[in-house]
Amino acid sequence: MSKGEPPSPIPSQFFIGRNSCGNWVIQDQRGLRGGLFLDRGEALKFAKSENGGKPPMLIMVSGVLELEMGGESGSVRRATGHAPTGLSLVA
Repeated sequence: MSKGEPPSPIPSQFFIGRNSCGNWVIQDQRGLRGGLFLDRGEALKFAKSENGGKPPMLIMVSGVLELEMGGESGSVRRATGHAPTGLSLVA
């Protein structure tokens, strides 16, 4: 990194998984950005665009992931109403 160049920002974290209808869900860790998608590729494209064109950090949620927007901490929940426990990083 050269002098005067700002440090590269930490990539945004997004949860990704499928909802109870089989659609792909992607949502940032704060519940401020996200959406429903018919295909995984479009969900990934959305996350990349929301991260300034750079690959985001993706966390795969096993089981059912329902989209809940509202900006509340811990807003990403599985259909059972519990915080996600089956998480894995996705490249």
